[in-house]
Amino acid sequence: MKKNRLLENYYKLSREQRIQWKKYLCVLGTAFLLFLLLINLLHSCGREEPGAPETEEALPQHIPVVRELKNVWITEAEAGQITLFCDGVRETYDLDTEANEAGRLPTPDQMREQLADVELTDDLVSAVILKTEKFTGRVLSADESGIEIEGRGRIPLAEDYKGYRLYRELTMCTTEDLRFGYMDADFIRENDEICGILLAREDNMDKIRVLIKTSDFSDVLHQTVTLTAESDFLLQYGTGEEMQEELFSRGDEVTIDTDSDYFVGERIRIVPTVLTGRVRLINVNRSQGTPSYRGHIELLRTAEGIAVVNELPLEEYLYSVVPSEMPASYPLEALKAQAICARTYAYGHMLRAGYPRYGAHVDDSTSYQVYNNITEADSATTAVKETYGQMILTDEGTVANTYYYSTSCGVGTTANVWKTAEAEALDYLKSSRLNPESLMQTDGGVIAADSNEVNGDAGPEDLREEEAFRDFITETHAEDYEAQEGWYRWTYTVKEIDVDRIVETLKKRYEANGKLILTLKDDDYVSQNIKAFSKVNDISVVKRGPGGVADEMVIVTDKGTFKVISEYNIRAVLCDGVTKVVRQDGSEVAMPNLLPSAFFVIEPSHDKKNVVGYNIIGGGFGHGVGMSQNGAKNMALQGLGAEQILNFFYEGCEICSEQ
Repeated sequence: MKKNRLLENYYKLSREQRIQWKKYLCVLGTAFLLFLLLINLLHSCGREEPGAPETEEALPQHIPVVRELKNVWITEAEAGQITLFCDGVRETYDLDTEANEAGRLPTPDQMREQLADVELTDDLVSAVILKTEKFTGRVLSADESGIEIEGRGRIPLAEDYKGYRLYRELTMCTTEDLRFGYMDADFIRENDEICGILLAREDNMDKIRVLIKTSDFSDVLHQTVTLTAESDFLLQYGTGEEMQEELFSRGDEVTIDTDSDYFVGERIRIVPTVLTGRVRLINVNRSQGTPSYRGHIELLRTAEGIAVVNELPLEEYLYSVVPSEMPASYPLEALKAQAICARTYAYGHMLRAGYPRYGAHVDDSTSYQVYNNITEADSATTAVKETYGQMILTDEGTVANTYYYSTSCGVGTTANVWKTAEAEALDYLKSSRLNPESLMQTDGGVIAADSNEVNGDAGPEDLREEEAFRDFITETHAEDYEAQEGWYRWTYTVKEIDVDRIVETLKKRYEANGKLILTLKDDDYVSQNIKAFSKVNDISVVKRGPGGVADEMVIVTDKGTFKVISEYNIRAVLCDGVTKVVRQDGSEVAMPNLLPSAFFVIEPSHDKKNVVGYNIIGGGFGHGVGMSQNGAKNMALQGLGAEQILNFFYEGCEICSEQ
C-alpha cells in the first residue's frame, strides 16, 4: 500500500523533478558503495595471513652518546684499547673496531705518552687527535692567562689547557707549579695557544729570583730604574732571533723608564761580563746605602711600572739574607741555624712562587725574607758555607715551613694564630716555654719537653686562661733565655684613643679578610661591612691561643660590637701609629703599623662609660711562631749547636744535606 502511494507521488512529479531525484539517488548509492569498499580495505590490512609470524613491537631508534675529552694524557696504548689520565683519574677504553680497522685511529706507538683530544662514542674510542707541536724553554713568568718563555715572549693559555707532572707519581698540575728560571717543562701549542704543560723532570734548583722593591720597600714596581755595574756589563733586549745586546763599561750609568727604546720585548737583562760582577741599583735606597746585587737583573715592563727581578744562586742569596735577618755579631751556631731556616724558607717558595706575574719567587722585604738590606758579613757567609745545601724536612719528607721571628716573651705559639687552612698540618710548630728547663734530650736530639708545666711554672696551655697569662706577662722570669733582651717585656700607653684610626683599620682588615673582622648581630657574630662609630665603650681580649697569644678581641662601640680575630689583626687595630713602645731597657721605639706582638694584656681607661685610652703590658717581638732568633742566640751562648736549636723549634723535623 505504501509502495503504491510512493509511486503515485513519484509520477505526480514533473519531468525535471524526477531527473533531479534520480541524480540524488545515484550519488547516494555511489557514496554508500565507496563506504563499503573502504571498510573492506581496512579489514583486509589488519587481518594476518594464515601461518604468518607475529609482528614484533617496533624498537626505538638508537642515538649514540658522544663525549669529547680535551687535552688528556694517553699513558698507554695497545692494539685494542688505550688508557687515559684525565682530571686526575686513570681510565681504560676499548677502541671502536670499525674506526680502528679503517685506519682512522693513530697506531699505539703514535698514541703512547701523548697529549690528545679523544672522542668517545658509546664509551668506545672513535677518534684521537694528537697534539704534537711541542717546545721547551726557560720559564720567566706565568699566570692563568699566559706563560712568558725566554726567547719566545708571552704565549696565551688555552681556556681548556691541562697540565701534567710526569716525574714521580703522575698528577695534574697548573701554572702555579712551574719553576721560574728553569727549563724543566715541555709546552704543547695549538692555534697559537698553550694547550698542555708537561712537567718532565725534577731538576736540582739552585737559583732564586727575587723581586726588588723600591726605596724603603714601599712598592713592588719602579717608574724609573738607574743602574750601573762594578764590571763591564751587557744590556740585552728583544726576543727570539731578534735579541740584541750592548756592551757598557764599568761605572757607566743607564736609566730606563717604561718608554725606553730598549723595551722591544717585554724584558731587559743586565748581565755582568764576569761571574763575580755586581749590578748596582742607584735608584734604590737601603740601610746599607745603595745596594749592589750578585747574579743578573731583569726589568719587566708592565702597565703600572717596571718590575726589577734579581736572579742569582740560592747560596749567594743567603749571603745577604742572613745578616739582614740576624745580626752578624751573633754566635756562629745561631747564624748557622738562621742560614738553614732561611735556605729552607727560600726553597719552599722556589717550588711555588710568590710573584708568578713577574716571575719572582720572593721579594726582598719582611713579607718574605729581608735581602741585601745589610751588607754581607764574613761571619754570616761562613754560616751559609758551613751549612751548604742543608734544609729542614718534615717527617713526611716535604720542605718544612720554617717561620721565625725576633724575640719571644718566654713562650711561643702555633701557626693557628694566622687562621689559615694549612695551619693544622704544621704540627711541628709547637708552643713551648723558652728556657733550659723546657729542653728534653732524646735519641733524636734536643726537643721541647712534652709537659704543660715545667718546675711548677704555667705551661703554654695554662696561659690560655686570662688570669694565668696576666700573672705570667706582668712578671719577668730570670730563667728564660731572652729575659735580658730589650723586647722581652714592653709597655704601650695610649693616652688619647684615636677612634677614627680604629674604624679605618677595621675596614682595611675587613677588606683583607672579612671572616676575621665580625659584627655582632642578633646575638651572633657575622661578616658584614664595618659601620663607622664615634665612641668606644670597651676593649677586651676574649680568647687566647697557646702560650697566651691574643686570639680574639671584642670592641664595644656606640654603633655596634666588633670581634677582631687573629694576632695580626689585633696588633694592627690597637696600634695608633703615634705612640711609642717603651722596652724593658727604657728605650723607646716607634711602631707605625703594628704592636710588637700579640702577647699582651690590655687595661682600658674610661671617662664615664667611654674608653679614652689604654695601657698595654706585653712581651716579645713578632708573631711567636717557629724559631725565636734571640732565643737561638742565647741557646747558642749556652752551648747548644745549630741542629739542637732547630730540633727544639721544629720538633720532629730532620735536617737534610741534599736538595
